Parts: sequence; C-alpha cells; structure tokens
Amino acid sequence: MQLARVIGDVVATRKDPSLAGMKLLILQPITPDRQPTGRPLIAVDSVGAGVGEEVFFVRGKEASFPFFPLEVPVDAGIVGIVDHWSVG
Repeated sequence: MQLARVIGDVVATRKDPSLAGMKLLILQPITPDRQPTGRPLIAVDSVGAGVGEEVFFVRGKEASFPFFPLEVPVDAGIVGIVDHWSVG
C-alpha cells in the first residue's frame, strides 16, 4: 500500500462497462511527511474518498480485489481513507 492525497476527480462519458457507477479520482502520491512524490495517477475509488483526503492505494491486480467477483480493468485502487497518522 502507498499513501496519496486526492487532488481531483475524472469525468468519463465513455468507459469500460464494468466500471459503470465507479468513481475515478486523481491521486498525488505522498511521503510519510506529506510531501508530494512521483507523478499523479488515476485510481478507482472503493471507499468513498473525496478531493483533499489522504488515502491508501494499491497497484496491480490487487486494485480490483475490492470489487470481487467483478473483474474490473484497473491497475490502481483506493482501499482506505487515512484518519490520522504521526511519524515519531
């Protein structure tokens, strides 16, 4: 899992039928001290996240696991919303 901040959303008038009703969000990966790292990416939302929230996301086949038994064609998925964290 990786940390990211949701920085936007995606509106797609045409997409794979298995993604119907699923929200796509733009993520900016962040470090544990909340600094941006890497390039932004698009992820499917399985937890109801919104713009400005910090989230956990996964990449690869695991991104489709929250939607089982559907096999959605995604390679990044939001799997948790961060309530709080601290670095000691």
